[in-house]
Amino acid sequence: MQKRTLGSSGLEVSALGLGCMGMSASYGRIPDKQEMISLLRAAVDRGITFFDTAEVYGPFTNEELVGEALSPIRDKVVIATKFGFDLKTTGQPTWGVDSRPEHIKEVADASLKRLRTDYIDLFYQHRVDPRVPIEDVAGAVKDLIDSGKVRHFGLSEPGLETIRRAHAVQPVTAIQNEYSLWTRTPEAEVLPLLEELGIGFVPYSPLGRGFLTGKIDESTQFESTDFRNILPRFSAEARKANQTLVDLLKSIGESKNATPAQIALAWLLAQKPWIVPIPGTTKLNRLEENIGAVELDLSDADLREIDSAASKITVEGERYPEQLQRMTGL
Repeated sequence: MQKRTLGSSGLEVSALGLGCMGMSASYGRIPDKQEMISLLRAAVDRGITFFDTAEVYGPFTNEELVGEALSPIRDKVVIATKFGFDLKTTGQPTWGVDSRPEHIKEVADASLKRLRTDYIDLFYQHRVDPRVPIEDVAGAVKDLIDSGKVRHFGLSEPGLETIRRAHAVQPVTAIQNEYSLWTRTPEAEVLPLLEELGIGFVPYSPLGRGFLTGKIDESTQFESTDFRNILPRFSAEARKANQTLVDLLKSIGESKNATPAQIALAWLLAQKPWIVPIPGTTKLNRLEENIGAVELDLSDADLREIDSAASKITVEGERYPEQLQRMTGL
């Protein structure tokens, strides 16, 4: 497995990480825990060293799963987790946020226990809290870094000014935003800023929550507990309209003897050397398929062809409903 460094931080990880959320939450039926432990260890065996979780996934159960699976090989892996949602009142995500410094430190201690470790490699603010100055958030994480509980600071879905202000207090190692061939908003302003500041980029949902694999179409029925049911981009009408993008990936994949998912991931990897996508999966064959993208070489001509064709496709549907969309780019 190739390695990449997240910006100028010195944090080296596998070129492809593994998003763990779906092993415990959000996409319908929760898989068997022992099977997921085996999958996480299989990922390590295949060279993946970068694992992404959060207290809100489950909530709490995903960190426990990752901790149980990876604690025997803790020195071989990089674990990222997140703080910032308000889970205290109900124990369930209500989409309220809480990044008060004292709460951040409480979350860190709880996450360390669930992860069965004494340090968190990368600690992200999951969503910006408009009530708490980002300088206070960065200062709290700086304290955690100084104490040895955290090694690197990250932000998820922040605005440009938030990134600059946070980075001035505690250098930011990575930004985690949605980015893929059907969500290209980071390209205009976020990626140039990260290049300027020496910050790495970790695209989540690099396969469009499964859509870019070609395994989902307008007739797909999601389970009632599947998060995609509330996403405008996953309405049947939007899925039908957006099939054109999958057809493009299939067409290019045929010429490369690659799957649509591999083309989508290889395209992301080719954008910048400090981009590390974190596709999630609960299946070993999909994990191996995704890993295959790292060795897939797209030429400049290939990338121009993809960009040219994709620029003619209008993606239908917002990526989040209004309530969740308002929590991005703050």
